[in-house]
Amino acid sequence: MLLVTANVNGIRAALRRGGIAWLEAAAPDVVTLQEVRADDAQLVAALAGTAFEGWHVAHAPCGAKGRAGVAVLSRTEPVAVRTGVGVAEFDGSGRWVEADVPVGEAVVTVASAYVHTGEAGTPRQDEKLRFLDAVGARLARWSEEGRHAVLTGDLNVAHRVDDLKNWKGNRGKSGFLPEEQAHLDTWIATHGFVDVHRHLHGPGPGPYTWWSWRGKAFDTDAGWRIDYQLASAPLAARAVSVEVGRAPAYAQRWSDHAPVSVRYAL
Repeated sequence: MLLVTANVNGIRAALRRGGIAWLEAAAPDVVTLQEVRADDAQLVAALAGTAFEGWHVAHAPCGAKGRAGVAVLSRTEPVAVRTGVGVAEFDGSGRWVEADVPVGEAVVTVASAYVHTGEAGTPRQDEKLRFLDAVGARLARWSEEGRHAVLTGDLNVAHRVDDLKNWKGNRGKSGFLPEEQAHLDTWIATHGFVDVHRHLHGPGPGPYTWWSWRGKAFDTDAGWRIDYQLASAPLAARAVSVEVGRAPAYAQRWSDHAPVSVRYAL
């Protein structure tokens, strides 16, 4: 199973910029999207005429038009789809969808998550931490059930100094706060999830997955690694390769994020 996760920064914009063509060329089996920023009809229209037309789509749009939105696209029909992370506060926020996708003899629970950026010392940051709490509870349940499961998406947290070029300048800022990083520590150390990218790639710095559109951040590789595939232990044991799809040049970028692709031998 080749699983690609990508924050598309708007599915219609990604289509215009060549993002869907990039995903087609990757020839994945499952794709997870974040910041879709479309309703169901607009997502279907964006996929029409592409290799993904006719694929099975699990989509959780945001109730606020033009914001957030997550999706799981799969060649095979999921046996179950669930939207929402399990806490009523986040229903309709377009931040979580999961699908149980048959892959050979296995069924893999694939979640696409979008965690907003937050702002240190504000209610927005408190909301972000509550969402991370809810994600942790979901992962704990998957672990208890022994699932082949993977959390993918834009978590807007750089876990370690290797995951952020300018880590000294971002101390005390949302996305690099100890209380955010502690959630990932718990998911890994307590619930047994594996940061597949870091596990297969080895130590950093980088490779990064997000760069600001502004200034020379992309050209100087002043990025953040905030897009993840966190796999349960049974699935992580099947991960064989990882690749970050960084554009060759600024002019060829189709999102401010780069997709992360992992191949699992199932």
